[in-house]
Amino acid sequence: MPDSQQRSQASQAVWGGEDRYLLDRATQVPVVHSVAFGYPDFDEWYDVATGKAEGHIYGRNTNPTVAVFEEKVRLLEGAVAATSASTGMAAISNMLHALLRPGSRVVSVKDTYGGTSLLFTEFLPAFGIECTLVDTTDTEAIEAEVARGCNMLYLETPTNPTLKVLDLRRLIAAGHAVDATVVVDNTFATPINQLPLSLGADLVVHSATKFLGGHADALGGVVVGDAELVKKVYQYREINGATLDPMAAYLLLRGMKTLDLRVKRQAENAMAVATFLEAHDRITKVNYPGLTSHAQHEIAASQMTGFGGMLSFAIDGGLEAVKEFLPHLQMAHRAANLGAVETTVGPPATTSHVECTPEERAALGIPEGLVRYSAGIEDTADLLADLSQALDR
Repeated sequence: MPDSQQRSQASQAVWGGEDRYLLDRATQVPVVHSVAFGYPDFDEWYDVATGKAEGHIYGRNTNPTVAVFEEKVRLLEGAVAATSASTGMAAISNMLHALLRPGSRVVSVKDTYGGTSLLFTEFLPAFGIECTLVDTTDTEAIEAEVARGCNMLYLETPTNPTLKVLDLRRLIAAGHAVDATVVVDNTFATPINQLPLSLGADLVVHSATKFLGGHADALGGVVVGDAELVKKVYQYREINGATLDPMAAYLLLRGMKTLDLRVKRQAENAMAVATFLEAHDRITKVNYPGLTSHAQHEIAASQMTGFGGMLSFAIDGGLEAVKEFLPHLQMAHRAANLGAVETTVGPPATTSHVECTPEERAALGIPEGLVRYSAGIEDTADLLADLSQALDR
């Protein structure tokens, strides 16, 4: 049996982090709903409360079920430490507020998730934090802004919803050259397809709600990476109170057992869908890093082991054509989610960038007629047939 640190990704998804909390010969991690944890011995209680010994004190701080979830993600990402939050945006916003101060400078790209983009354009500047967003595809421009000096370089790749790919090795090196903390949102890729920490990133963030959970039934977020940085994020989240619920942690854990299987099947479906759509006369643009026509295909191939289950495409006729197309799909939820076992679709106006105005989306290079497509695990032929009939109608 390989050491727990040396297991494959598929095995870590199933077994990682679970041994310690199995009770009374149970084969599944229990859901611990207790708000508080009692200690008859004062000295033991004090040691746990002050961090001198392992244990749990209060549910807002830590919880056994949540701890297993954090450990499983830590192992999958090859990280030193991990901490969770109630949602993906809670993980991101807590991380930013924990590590940045008035006068700090952040460099990022224009193609981040809509909620993240609003943090950079509205919320953080209100606290005196300078945020510079650069054209996602202009690596030299990003490097130039980083070289001017920054405290954090925040990257997302592939991006949501345009599936642009950033050169992580090159940009992480640029960030470290000015002693910046480099953070990568790995939600779209998942640790099955991409390991930013192995490329030098300091922190990785996930909306665990998406591919990690995979069943669209639990909200959660997680930050993994450098121990000291994660500790700061944990301390901020502990006081801020955006705690991951133990039942949600259990559902995420259950979903993660099939992460390797799901992600690989979703990638197969996404590639087939992207290839089909690229050849369809009603489609004007397909964004999927697995296509050789993708502008950053070679970069994706060099830093990813799979191209993921996400793609987006534009239909001839713009938003009006999208409105006609979506209702005819029979095997896709029209919903603001992604990464689930069921295929899920929607335009950025109602999904990734619902917080933005049409003008703001246009400024970010997101056309109103774009469709974001999260491939599920359905039969590939059925998905292609469904797309074909919907486009024909």
